[in-house]
Amino acid sequence: MPERILSISGLRGVIGDGLDPTYLVRFAAAVGTLADGGTVVLSRDGRSTGEMVRQAVLAGLTATGCHVVDAGIAATPTCGVLVDHLQAAGGLQITASHNPIEWNGLKPFSPEGSVYGSATGQRLLDILEHEKFSWVGWDRLGSVEVLDTPDAVHQERVFALIDESAIRKRALKVVLDCNHGSGAVFGPRMLEALGCEVEVLGGTPDGQFEHTPEPIEKNLTGLCAAVRESGADVGFAQDPDADRLAIVDDRGRYIGEELTLALCVDHVLATRPGPVVVNGSTSRTTADIAAKYGCEFHRSHVGEANVVAKMREVQASIGGEGNGGVIEPGVGWVRDSFMGMAYVLDGLASRGGTLGEWVDSLPQYVIVKDKLTCPRNRIKKACDALRSTYSDATATEGDGLRLDWPDRWVQVRASNTESIIRVFAEAPDDVTATRLCGEAVEVVRQVVE
Repeated sequence: MPERILSISGLRGVIGDGLDPTYLVRFAAAVGTLADGGTVVLSRDGRSTGEMVRQAVLAGLTATGCHVVDAGIAATPTCGVLVDHLQAAGGLQITASHNPIEWNGLKPFSPEGSVYGSATGQRLLDILEHEKFSWVGWDRLGSVEVLDTPDAVHQERVFALIDESAIRKRALKVVLDCNHGSGAVFGPRMLEALGCEVEVLGGTPDGQFEHTPEPIEKNLTGLCAAVRESGADVGFAQDPDADRLAIVDDRGRYIGEELTLALCVDHVLATRPGPVVVNGSTSRTTADIAAKYGCEFHRSHVGEANVVAKMREVQASIGGEGNGGVIEPGVGWVRDSFMGMAYVLDGLASRGGTLGEWVDSLPQYVIVKDKLTCPRNRIKKACDALRSTYSDATATEGDGLRLDWPDRWVQVRASNTESIIRVFAEAPDDVTATRLCGEAVEVVRQVVE
């Protein structure tokens, strides 16, 4: 990967090798310029480099006249909630999401408490490129206010959507893998407030990850073992900034990120039916669930901002992405692992039975993912070749190419940050999904090599 990645979604880079204090100040100043000297919420994910980044960001924001509400170590969804609650002009989360320990970055928020859309993101990039910073004089410098209880409003909003007493009565046993991320601040406290018996893995938010931080199956063998050994009802795993959630059932079985959203949609639509929005790479399990409840189902382009825009357009009841990102409008316009945990617990309390039984009752599909190097000028040729190869499929363009059959689909799309093309395939069984993904990769390879 490049040493520094800049896009409309924010900034990531390796500290000391591409991401330096000077550039961090400039990026923060661009956010402050867009905020026009208003209030900006600042939080960070607990990485060891976070304090240095925080100091640089404070310089950029106060130098453009902003009043900074510093929430300290807090989750990305909490930052979004606070922006909305305080009616702030924007927000900044210091995080590199699931990137390795040497990385850090900045994720900006709009006044609505959502990530930047394309128009705002492009304005930010323009300010950076042309150095159109709104520096202020000595007598107009901004100020910093430390927020002592950043999670209080977030918890209040989450609890307003669930049956707290029913969850407490169920007295569920939970293993929570925070992996030394910012989820360790709010996660254990929220679960304990819901009457859960909680075993925490990586409960110190210092960024010293005990395993590779992306919450995928190969990285969560420890969580699976802990659930089995403790006889827990459920295992939850968060990424470092706690916007994504992966789940392990009561058998110690990794059920993954794709089913996080599916479980939450199944629970919400049972009592609060309405439109559902997911991105174009999310499992069709969620589409089947929406159909079961007679609800509208929509797909957006990949990207949190695109999902949120579509959710607003159709007034969705719930939405999100298949990477474990649940978006609940009643809490905030951002992926939220805490809402995901609360909905799963609420579902277990209202349904009875085990999580494994609930998972097995859902429509069953298997997703296989791959990628290969592909120069951007070859992507259209790759899509054309796939369309020709699978002429019997229904083609959808706009976010790469998605090809659908009644029981399976394949999608190819360019990465926003690397010169690669991603290939996703889903089918009712592993053999079919693996074969379909492999065939698509070979078609693309013949075009690009």
